[in-house]
Amino acid sequence: MSQTKHTTKQIADAVWAACDTFRGAVDPANYKNYALTMLFLKYLSDMMVDRREELSKKYKGDETRVERALRNERFVLPAGSDFRDLYNKRDADNIGELINIALVNLEDNNKSKLENVFSNIDFNSESELGETRDRNARLTNVLEDFNKIDCRPSHLAGRDTIGDAYERLIGWFAAGAGKKAGEFYTPPEVSELLAKLLQPEEGARILDPACGSGSLLIKVASEIGSENFAVFGQESNGSTWALCKQNMFLHQMDQARIERCDTLRSPKLLDNDELMRFDIVAANPPFSLDKWGQEEADKDRFNRFWRGIPPKSRGDYAFISHMIETALEGHGRVGVIVPHGVLFRSGAEGRIRRKLIEDNLLDLVVGLPQNLFYGTGIPTAILIFDKSRKGNTSRDTVLFIDASREFEQGTNQNRLTEDNIKKILATYEAYEDVEKYAHVATAEDLARNDFNLNIPRYVDTFEEEAEIDIETTQAEIERLETELTEVRGKMAATLKELGVGC
Repeated sequence: MSQTKHTTKQIADAVWAACDTFRGAVDPANYKNYALTMLFLKYLSDMMVDRREELSKKYKGDETRVERALRNERFVLPAGSDFRDLYNKRDADNIGELINIALVNLEDNNKSKLENVFSNIDFNSESELGETRDRNARLTNVLEDFNKIDCRPSHLAGRDTIGDAYERLIGWFAAGAGKKAGEFYTPPEVSELLAKLLQPEEGARILDPACGSGSLLIKVASEIGSENFAVFGQESNGSTWALCKQNMFLHQMDQARIERCDTLRSPKLLDNDELMRFDIVAANPPFSLDKWGQEEADKDRFNRFWRGIPPKSRGDYAFISHMIETALEGHGRVGVIVPHGVLFRSGAEGRIRRKLIEDNLLDLVVGLPQNLFYGTGIPTAILIFDKSRKGNTSRDTVLFIDASREFEQGTNQNRLTEDNIKKILATYEAYEDVEKYAHVATAEDLARNDFNLNIPRYVDTFEEEAEIDIETTQAEIERLETELTEVRGKMAATLKELGVGC
């Protein structure tokens, strides 16, 4: 009899149900870290169960050879760090401490992959999980709930079932995280659109300098359709960096290099003390970041801000400048999600924007619908820069697409549908005018508009109102007034019969 395989949704639903232990007791923005870490540990433990069985068959039960082989697996699972070990000790008075120790040992035995990944989470925290008795009860319930979730690869529907469940859960957590959601999550439809617009090719080196939980990086890499790529990321928030590291491993991207650092002040992705260069650079950086490091920008040793230094309270062009400088000369492509102010604000931002356009780097501007992102309802745009255009006079135009009116309305968030995405992609590929939707602007058009990229300047979406027939409308008004007079007369007669108002 064939065995039913667990789907992404089934795994995600089971973990979501297990989160009931935390709801009401732990800040929603924080309990995702506990739940997702426990899922990661359960997957590693279950994966080793499968692998041990395979090796035992291969070596005909020779445990010495099995143990030797297990030490060369993707991960080493030391004694005491197996989920089953913790489950068997779930009633211990110090269960929170035991979980912490298990995670530390897991890190120590997998330093090249997991060093510091669990340093920002404390399963023995009184401030987060309550006093000892309550904390122990919660952790016991969590272990019991996760024990019911089967993450063995042989029992899963696909290679990325756990990774996709992990990402789905991140999305659900983002829905309840309010403004904090933007720190770690980009809606999957937006990530998919940006990935397809960037058109990554086999062998590409891909960077996200503000990678959050890694969903955009994974989408861009997955667009290639093979495993011939290299993935790099930078993230400043410790717990979000840890989520990204785990996310990469769960998607079989073990070689991803994800650095924890402040990208604008002190990037760590360097080669011979110079910025590493990439074929594809994609990001959904924090919108209009305040205090991004402007006071140090004029002394930047990488000279990233040579086109101009953005305002102290708005770091949008600081991220854009970094991204363009890290894209390969004559080849690299850059895709960035920005608030609309980036398109038209003046001052230092206007001067930087002008130089980017004059350098013939900007290829595409896509206006997106409002309320796509958790934590903010503002409309956003996607900018695509192409460094192969620099010095190339055969293509010095910019395509503007106004996709702001085409979306599926949700209860709390709007979303792009598959058809919406296909239309944007087809329009970009054709690179032609589409009435009330897209316009190819020349260099002269841009200069005439003082390098302002506000989309309505280029895409006319004005809808003329239908002409009003005055005589017909007046006749209709007179007819309605006559009917109203008759109704009032009948109502007055009825009220008189009833003795009302006499």
